[in-house]
Amino acid sequence: MRVQVLVDDQAAAGLVSEHGLALWIETGDREILFDTGAGTALEANAAAMGVDLGQAGIIVLSHGHYDHTGGLTAALARASKADVYFRPGIDRVRYALRGGTAREAGMPQTSREAWLRLSPARRHEVRDALSISPSVGLTGLIPRETSYEDTGGPFYFDPEGLVSDPLDDDLALWIRRESGLVVIVGCAHAGLVNTLNRVQALNQGLKVEAVIGGFHLGSAGAERLAQTFAALRRLDVGRIVPLHCTGAAAVGFMKEALGGRVQPATAGAVFEL
Repeated sequence: MRVQVLVDDQAAAGLVSEHGLALWIETGDREILFDTGAGTALEANAAAMGVDLGQAGIIVLSHGHYDHTGGLTAALARASKADVYFRPGIDRVRYALRGGTAREAGMPQTSREAWLRLSPARRHEVRDALSISPSVGLTGLIPRETSYEDTGGPFYFDPEGLVSDPLDDDLALWIRRESGLVVIVGCAHAGLVNTLNRVQALNQGLKVEAVIGGFHLGSAGAERLAQTFAALRRLDVGRIVPLHCTGAAAVGFMKEALGGRVQPATAGAVFEL
């Protein structure tokens, strides 16, 4: 199994960085594009890394923010037969409100139009947990059970900030192997620990071997960080790869708390599992 980071906020020399995330996953019998970045880096980085987006049989959208769906038009143009998996409500208009200023944060209009043009047979709304192969599955709705996790930011359905966006379209992907579970997250808006608990519940408590993606801990307080790290230690996650929205300070604290199992990465990284 191989996971390649195509898009991230930071990039190796010769690659394009942007605020976004896209991962290329090869499971042995599936080529999966997980998220598509914000739209400027996906194609260039895929070409530079020798990844043929046209081979993607599956595109998974972790949630409806622009930095995960902005490259969808380009991805669909190349992966002309790929099935797309997503949670209900992924195309809702949504905003991020910071410093009293609202900005649109949802799926860009061009991506929405490309998504809507897909035949119904290629659009898969994931309401409940779903297996897309014998060893690959999607979480569906992730229960919010911890007391210390939240969506990770000031997200709303309106520019005035009156209607909170719970980001209940957030989902994660898991790959089951003999050695354990590999969990792929976009931003973990449902909470990283909630997500890992959900994946384990769907897999009879199998050990989490690795978790890769954005953890959205940039604005997390000391209590949330401490409880998150304690949970990762309790779950004995062997490889933790923070990307994208995790936050530099949170990554630093995570490395102090969890040592060498934390392996920060950038666009261009390749993980053989």
